Amino acid sequence: MPGSIPGPALLFCPADRPDRFAKAASRADGVILDLEDAVAPGARPAAREALVAHGPALLPERTIVRISPPGTPDHERDLAAVRATSFRTVMVAKADASLPVLDGLGVVALCETAAGVVDAPALARRDDVVALMWGAEDLVASLGGASSRFGPGERAPGAYRDVARHARAAVLLAAGAAGKQAIDAVHLDIDDLDGLRAEAADAVASGFAATACIHPRHVAAIREAYAPTPDEVVRAERILAAAAGHEAGGAGGAGAGGTGVFTLDGVMVDEPVLRHARAVLERARG
Repeated sequence: MPGSIPGPALLFCPADRPDRFAKAASRADGVILDLEDAVAPGARPAAREALVAHGPALLPERTIVRISPPGTPDHERDLAAVRATSFRTVMVAKADASLPVLDGLGVVALCETAAGVVDAPALARRDDVVALMWGAEDLVASLGGASSRFGPGERAPGAYRDVARHARAAVLLAAGAAGKQAIDAVHLDIDDLDGLRAEAADAVASGFAATACIHPRHVAAIREAYAPTPDEVVRAERILAAAAGHEAGGAGGAGAGGTGVFTLDGVMVDEPVLRHARAVLERARG
């Protein structure tokens, strides 16, 4: 069963547009072939046929298939189509604790309803769940709301409302507590690249493993945000080198003697700081 997701940029592609499959795969780190919201209900049979016929052109380890929620007429049909391919990672829309085990498939649980966010810890602890993702618009709709973001004339126009910010953090924490990866939600304003960069930079700083997007133009901005700067890499290398020297009892900072804490450039370094440095170098390695 798949144990990780591609990233950092995951590009949604409607499954009824097989002419876009290869292009999406060439532009992003991973592709989410969408059998759900990106496809009109009447086009879903054709989308499933396209998935089976044209899916072999894509690498299974870099492909996720979003399927319809359990209990909907399309769910079992979507599953049957996926099982007729080599794809083994599915994103289940509107997932919550009622999600049945999908034998042989790795699951990205899309927590995009009130029930899904509340159930995120239980979903993350499941053996078949490889990652969690959250979604803002369906979440607010499930609460009877009208918009996940502040509009013009409101405080912080374009920023997420508090309920969406809470859901984002709750899903990230649930994933992290279970040792699973978390995927940040899409940025719907296609032309707002500055806003996307800011959200992606916050996502990687907070611990998200990837960010999903709906347009190829967003891929470069997401990759840029997730890639550490040269200065960050140098700083991380210095921290880890100093830690190695400190552990060996050499020069590396104050407190030699096995306390596990030292200073570098006047800043305290302890185990959480070392983990941050390791994470920076892991991202730099790609």
